[in-house]
Amino acid sequence: MDKIELKVTNREILGKKVKHLRRQGITPVHLFGHGIESLALQCDTGELERVLGQAGQTRLISLKLDKEKKPRTIVIREFDRDWRKGQLLHVDFYQVKMEEKIKLEVPVVLVGEAPALKSKTYMLEHELGTLTVECLPAKIPTSLEVDISSLTEPEQTIRIKDVALDKDITVLNNPELVVVKISSRPVEKIEEEVAEEAVEAPEEAAPSEEAEEA
Repeated sequence: MDKIELKVTNREILGKKVKHLRRQGITPVHLFGHGIESLALQCDTGELERVLGQAGQTRLISLKLDKEKKPRTIVIREFDRDWRKGQLLHVDFYQVKMEEKIKLEVPVVLVGEAPALKSKTYMLEHELGTLTVECLPAKIPTSLEVDISSLTEPEQTIRIKDVALDKDITVLNNPELVVVKISSRPVEKIEEEVAEEAVEAPEEAAPSEEAEEA
């Protein structure tokens, strides 16, 4: 997997004045970590969006600071957007130590097909979208795959304790929590879908007035 690189510079503009940076296509960022001095930084918004798309919050990034020869290894901890415009407002970076375990949220990805879903009377409920894991930075998974092909009957569940994991990864959530389950669909919902299908079905063309007169 290609290394993800990102260049940043030191930031002198702080507080509410950072809105002027955003107008120039620059996003304020903050770097912190265990045992390091926190830094106020800034980055080209376009480059930052590219890295966000590639790395998410699980892949390691090689962060190059101006005037520093050696890049720092970081992960994206948090980012904020304007919910109305989608504009990137702020990003927090966390500097990792390769020999020190890190805690982070990893997305759950469902794979396979649940046989139970062949019946319209059942539905799949995805209860947990992420799991909190602890591992060394080099072992961070981009996602945790959960195979749902074993779900053949209603009320069947897959709990955290059922998820297959690498021995170097520890999930910190309660192992009894349900990740995904098969449930019976509400009767009203099934009736709605049947009604919708009836409406969508092509209707027979009504006879024209001329044909009726004939």
